Amino acid sequence: MLTVEHSFQASKPVCWAWCYTSPLTTRHSLFAIRYSLLTTRYSLLATHYPPLLAMTLSTINIGILTISDRASQGVYQDESGPAILAVLREYIANDWTPIMRLVPDEQPLIEAELRRLTDEDGCCLVVTTGGTGPAPRDVTPEATAAVCDKMLPGFGELMRAVSLQYVPTAILSRQTAGIRGRSLIVNLPGKPKSIRECLAAVFPAIPYCIDLIGGPYITGNPEHVTVFRPKA
Repeated sequence: MLTVEHSFQASKPVCWAWCYTSPLTTRHSLFAIRYSLLTTRYSLLATHYPPLLAMTLSTINIGILTISDRASQGVYQDESGPAILAVLREYIANDWTPIMRLVPDEQPLIEAELRRLTDEDGCCLVVTTGGTGPAPRDVTPEATAAVCDKMLPGFGELMRAVSLQYVPTAILSRQTAGIRGRSLIVNLPGKPKSIRECLAAVFPAIPYCIDLIGGPYITGNPEHVTVFRPKA
């Protein structure tokens, strides 16, 4: 094929050599045009429809971490993790991938799993269950605080207020929430009934919180939950 660098040695006029385009150059030009159009498309999405861009580019992974000595030892089957999964499947309209883990009530292990779910698995939301009471081995809030950059105590305050409508011992619960990078970590109690009650209370604020920390755009299922986002 004739190229620009060889044009002065060609038998045809120099001007013809400069006008000649090889098939390879044509393919590169078409690729450049496609890339430019794609870039323009995403630029427009980012400017005018940021939620749509987030849904286009992001994969939604959500971690569900059960913390229990006995369940991790096989003494009984974990029912709390599946209870969280069931509620989130009702609440979230997007396609998403659950990543479920089970660890004993050991703070170093809990911290390590929280880091793994957020940093390695890329979960925008990690929901824990268990280990939030006053017993000596209940250390989930401590593990959460140890790995988070910022704490969000309002989550725990609202969950305790809701649970207090059902049982007076709700004041013994120490669940909390916090942010690690672009991930939100929320502690829930261990009983499936309490899990549903607490998620019903706090989930409406979760998608907007994930928006604010740069996570994917989560859409709520209006048949089961009303997600709140302030109007621009």
